[in-house]
Amino acid sequence: MKKFEPDSIAEYLDELDRDYMYELCCLQVELLQLQKYVTEQGIRLAIVFEGRDTAGKGGAILRFRQHLIPRYCKVVALHKPTDEERGQWYFQRYIQHLPKAGAIVLFDRSWYNRAVVEPVMGFCSSEEHERFMEQVNIVEKLWVDDGIKLIKLWFSIDQEEQGSRLQDRQLNPLKTWKLSPVDLAAREKWDEFTSYKEKMFAKTSPSHSPWVRIDGNEKKVARLESIRYVLSQFDYPNKGFTGVSLEPSSKAISCLVSPH
Repeated sequence: MKKFEPDSIAEYLDELDRDYMYELCCLQVELLQLQKYVTEQGIRLAIVFEGRDTAGKGGAILRFRQHLIPRYCKVVALHKPTDEERGQWYFQRYIQHLPKAGAIVLFDRSWYNRAVVEPVMGFCSSEEHERFMEQVNIVEKLWVDDGIKLIKLWFSIDQEEQGSRLQDRQLNPLKTWKLSPVDLAAREKWDEFTSYKEKMFAKTSPSHSPWVRIDGNEKKVARLESIRYVLSQFDYPNKGFTGVSLEPSSKAISCLVSPH
């Protein structure tokens, strides 16, 4: 492979964010190498992006897919279920979006809505929530055993930071479209949300599909570290040829493996 030349990306760098943009560009080049490997090897890669509202999921997904080949990478962000879907097995509408051989699928929220958001907001019954919690590890084990590489990322922010970001969405006309009544209502249920989140971590983080918690209080750090973590899970050709660190920071990332 042609030697990577850092100067070749200089034209894309914003002087105000030079260090961040340089590192991001390098990591995105590495992601392209990973995608090439995934495509050639027929790997099926599914990455779940979860977290509280405003935690930075969308921004991280944007940077993940920004320069990837669209044909082999898609984002799945499902709307609330239709009447027909509500009459189906809960996981059914997600199964059709699982990656085929050689593809990467990024889930912008996922089946884990039923673990936290739905019970907190009253969108499902306690019986439906408990049934989900009983089934999800089994379902994911079936997917993993069938060859899917499943990575689950949780972007974590504190209450003060979330308040600041929600206010920004209210005041910034370019971001008001991101704000929904559910966002504001969920903030009022912070403690209840936390309780369900911790239960989810405790019961749905087995060794075959553990949760990876990312400190999202600094958006740019979270974007870089989430990409770094995904890259660290594969031994693809020419890995590290950009010279950027591919080792996730233990200060920003923690892998949660429960005994269940």
